Parts: sequence; C-alpha cells; structure tokens
Amino acid sequence: MTQGARAARATLSVVVVTLNEEERIRECLDSVAWADEVIVVDAESQDKTAAIAREATDHVIVRPWPGFAAQKNFGLDRATGDWVLSLDADEIVSPALREEIAGILAGSGAAVDGYAVPRRNVFWGRWVRHGGLYPDWQVRLFRRGRGRFADLAVHEAIRVDGTVGRLRGHLEHRSYRDVGDFLARADRYTSLAADEWVAAGRPSRPLRDVVARPIGRFLGMYVARAGFLDGWRGFLLATLYAYYVLMRSAKIWERTKR
Repeated sequence: MTQGARAARATLSVVVVTLNEEERIRECLDSVAWADEVIVVDAESQDKTAAIAREATDHVIVRPWPGFAAQKNFGLDRATGDWVLSLDADEIVSPALREEIAGILAGSGAAVDGYAVPRRNVFWGRWVRHGGLYPDWQVRLFRRGRGRFADLAVHEAIRVDGTVGRLRGHLEHRSYRDVGDFLARADRYTSLAADEWVAAGRPSRPLRDVVARPIGRFLGMYVARAGFLDGWRGFLLATLYAYYVLMRSAKIWERTKR
C-alpha cells in the first residue's frame, strides 16, 4: 500500500465498557486488535478485567460506574478515530463484519453516518436463531461525533445524527453464562427499568402488566416468532424473558404502591 493510500483511509476507534469481565474481555479485544485505537472503560472491576485489557491496549480507564449510557458516552468522548465502534465485553466482531468495516474505512461508506449490525445471540454455546433474537439489529458503528447513547437507565441505544445503513457481517453476543447469570442480571435490570418507569410518571396496571404482559412475552417469543424451532433453548429463553417482564411489572407495581 502506498503512503497516499494509507493517508486516505479513515481511522477506527473501538470503545468497550467493562465490569468484572475477565472471562470474556480477551476474546472481545482480540476480535478488534486490527483497529487503530481501542479504549476500555472499566468500572472498578474486582477481578482481572483491567489487567487483561492492558495487555491489549494502552487506553484503559478505570472509573466508578455512573450508569450504562453515561459510561459509554464517556468512552465515546475519548475516541479520536474518524469512525467509532461501540462494543460490550461479551461481544465479538466476526471476520465478515471486520471485512465490511474495512471497506467503510476505505471509503465505501461515504454517504452514511452510522450502521446497524445484526447480532447473533449465543446461549449455552449455540446461536439462537428464532424467538425474535435474530437478527437483533444494533446500531454500533458511526462517524465520531454523530452518535450518542440515549440517557436511559437500561437498554441504552445509540442515536445517530444522520443516515443509518445496515451491514451483513454479525456481532456474536455471548450474553448469559448460564441461567443464574440471567436471573442475576434480570434482578438488576428490572430494578433500573422500574425506577425509570416510575420516575417518568407512567401508570401501573397490575392485571395487564403483571399477568398479561409476561404471558404475551412468552407466547410472542415461543409461538409467534417460532422460538420452538430452537428446541429446549427456545422454550427456556421464552420462559426467562417472560420472567423478566413479570419481575419488571411487579417492581413497578410495588414502587407505585409506595
């Protein structure tokens, strides 16, 4: 490659937020070792997460946890690349996605400001194809300065100022280590979601929210979106997500009663 060709290529910053992810952070960072800059923002992990991250990049920042959106936006503000790829520690960039991003950096994404990426959710070692869990589109790649995480307590998402396209290469998402991990996260996330719901002044309707919504989530995932085609994984995940909705609704009702 000539010096002129190198100068014409756009640069990429990868931003990853972490908290006690020593089991998964290495694979995540290995999958983006080709990026121009990798920034890890660690929320004072009690394990070896920060030490492992420092083996892959000099840009490791340790700071208290201010919330999902705030922590991720903090990382975005420190990026210097022309494009930014935002990842969670349990996500891995596939070779196909890497190739597409390389094409964008070379100039093929000139008319687009951000991209949504299809995400493959992996549960107990296998890709879950149904139940609404694929393609699970996530906006993760965008021009620096054009993307920002919305200030939500949970399920934060990037909002892009401009045109958003779609890529074909996938992110592999190894979200839950096991059922216990799902339940622990569900307890934490449903509390955040319930607090946000009540703070917004939204009403609680116990019969609909505590009874109908969980049943609707299970039937929606397992029947309407063909989760049964994933076998026992599909049944278990539909049940767990229905439990998530039940716990969120119950906590909303509990907080409203207070």
